[in-house]
Amino acid sequence: MSYIRFDKDQLVNLEFSLTRELLRSNRAGSYACTTIIGCNTRKYHGMLVVPQPQIDGGLHVLLASLDETVIQQNAEFNLALHRFKGDVYTPKGHKYITNFESDPFPTLTYRVGGVILTKEMFFVASADRLIIKYTLVDAHSPTLLRFRPFIAFRNIHAVSKANGNADLSYQEVANGIRMRLYPGFSNLFLQFSKKPEFAYRPDWYFNFEYIREKARGYDYLEDLATPGTFEIPIAKGESIYFVAGLEEADTELFGKMYDHELRHRIKRDSYEHCLQNAAEQFIFHRNKRTEILAGFPWFGSMSRDSFIALPGLTLIQGKVDKFREVLDELITEMKGPLFPNTGSGISANYNSADAPLLFFWTLQQYIRFTGDENVWKDYGLPMKTILYGFRQGVQFNIHMLDSGLLYAGEEGYAVTWMDAVVDGHPVTPRIGLPVELNALWYNAIMFALELARKAGDTEFVNDWESIAAIIPAEFVHTFWIADKKYLADYVHADFRDVSVRPNMIFATSLPFSPIDDDQRKGVIDRVISELLTPRGIRTLAPKNPAYKPEYTGNQAERDWAYHQGSVFPWLLGHFAEGYLKLHEESGVGFITKIYNGMEDVMTEHGIGSISELYDGDPPHKPSGTISQAWSVAEVLRMKWLLEQYKPAKKTKK
Repeated sequence: MSYIRFDKDQLVNLEFSLTRELLRSNRAGSYACTTIIGCNTRKYHGMLVVPQPQIDGGLHVLLASLDETVIQQNAEFNLALHRFKGDVYTPKGHKYITNFESDPFPTLTYRVGGVILTKEMFFVASADRLIIKYTLVDAHSPTLLRFRPFIAFRNIHAVSKANGNADLSYQEVANGIRMRLYPGFSNLFLQFSKKPEFAYRPDWYFNFEYIREKARGYDYLEDLATPGTFEIPIAKGESIYFVAGLEEADTELFGKMYDHELRHRIKRDSYEHCLQNAAEQFIFHRNKRTEILAGFPWFGSMSRDSFIALPGLTLIQGKVDKFREVLDELITEMKGPLFPNTGSGISANYNSADAPLLFFWTLQQYIRFTGDENVWKDYGLPMKTILYGFRQGVQFNIHMLDSGLLYAGEEGYAVTWMDAVVDGHPVTPRIGLPVELNALWYNAIMFALELARKAGDTEFVNDWESIAAIIPAEFVHTFWIADKKYLADYVHADFRDVSVRPNMIFATSLPFSPIDDDQRKGVIDRVISELLTPRGIRTLAPKNPAYKPEYTGNQAERDWAYHQGSVFPWLLGHFAEGYLKLHEESGVGFITKIYNGMEDVMTEHGIGSISELYDGDPPHKPSGTISQAWSVAEVLRMKWLLEQYKPAKKTKK
């Protein structure tokens, strides 16, 4: 039996099944995504979603969905499900589904009278190609399958509307057709493993309704084009393959493609294997660049997220080469001491003060795993560029004070990870001295000094030793709240923000900490009492008047709640490291319980993965992206940390 499995009672319950989504991707950033019963609820859903660099560089939905109909004795049974304007569900094919299993490939089983049909779907790892395998397990009379594709050809952030500019013509290819709705796009190839009968009846279907976009306050109605239908007879015990891609494929090899992919996949047969499988999906190679996709289905590559996620996605998986590839690509995008927060090239945005300092933490993890003694030689230049640049001052008023602490931020910008903006104004601007930024700053200086001493770089050591020496006392004087035993979130002139937020965790988890053990205990205890949940760490304590218990509503409402109470799983990595450093072996049981508790999310939201965030209040409903890189990476790293602190097994004499 599959590790992730849903039965008929769950699948026919739309309140249950439409909140669980299925994602499959390749190593070029393309993906297929829909709900577990195949009803699209987002504009980001689609069967073939691929980059179109020649259009705008973004991802585009080419094939939105594929309807299947079983025909026996002139009776038709449509297996599809769509929601149309006015809360109308049709044709309600989900009532024929008997079960869903995720392994080895996502498989739906349909029962229509005496017909039992299975549908397996997967994405080819090395090509922009979706494969669906249909197998007629049982039938008592001649059976015909009819397929109707729905075509979009639009950016994932938009919706398609019926128009006269769409080219609904087609050209025949082996066992199928090719189409291109608009000039400049790639061709879409729709092929089968055996020759179908194609009935060309071009048309538009109107007002597909995407309930997730409706709830998020976006345009939620879409019109989709269809070229017509394909019909293929299928015999009992026979399998038919459908392939959608950007290039024509050899139809005689579809079965071999299936077998090849089956042999090379990490099975989703356990909690840890689901995490490892999910981790692979975020690493992609496009335009000769290896990057980390921050989250499916709508985020691109972001340096902050990449640095946080890299150790868990690569080093823990034994992929040191991928670590170096991603890191080296990010360095090529540096602008002075800054990394691009979002975008690349001329579209890059550099308003991230923490990403450059997380670069140092990421390198520390690299040394931890590899023992590489050439880090100063290989990466000393960008490290120096960051430290000297921040010391002298750079954009967004990032500069070192005489105290050795790091100041960052200016009106209208949010330069830390708490960067939500509403109507042009940051929700949590945190201008001044953010606590995690200064913990990272001290850690970066100490790490660089450690490497420089080993490399004999006396000039650098002389430049920074005295600064490093004064920071701990200044840090404690600035941030430590003695009577409450935790750290202020940020300080600006005479103002000290005493809101209980998770950013102080970094002072407990980093290799070099500016606080002592008693202070670290105070921070950890405060996080446990006010911020820790079964799904991660809250961004604000519930007793704070600004606390938002749910992440819901339109974009502005959601952005107000984003860092005002929402729970982020990625923070568990730093919490676990801080806790285990403090409690060592005696803390393993507590962190193990948290790690094991996250297993429940494998059957929620994006099945087999971990969401971007969760509501602050129970039951901590998942939200944001259905699969987030730093969430998966840091939960994997938490598991690795547990292995480092587990007591050694005693051998019998």
